[in-house]
Amino acid sequence: MMTESEFLQHSDALFAHIEDQIDEGGWDFDCQLSGNVLTIEAGDGTQIIVNRHTPNQELWIAAKSGGYHFAENNGRWLATRDGSEFFAVLNQVLSAAAGEEVRVETLG
Repeated sequence: MMTESEFLQHSDALFAHIEDQIDEGGWDFDCQLSGNVLTIEAGDGTQIIVNRHTPNQELWIAAKSGGYHFAENNGRWLATRDGSEFFAVLNQVLSAAAGEEVRVETLG
């Protein structure tokens, strides 16, 4: 398990990476980072919320399709419910909101 400061550092880098990828991709999203929460809003007002839950060291995604919790496992962020990978779920919910394929690359 990471230390709290490592988790905060990693999640900050992850939020910045997601924002950069969305900007570079040219999709119709506005990103707003406020503390532990990255709000991604589509042109039609649909919101996807990505946030970190520091006490459990989890990343969370909230979207129309539901809420997803991810825990780090051997360097990968996997859904606690079904083992889905963080970026696979993120791309799925962003694509649904955009009405076109959105591909945010995995943070290397």
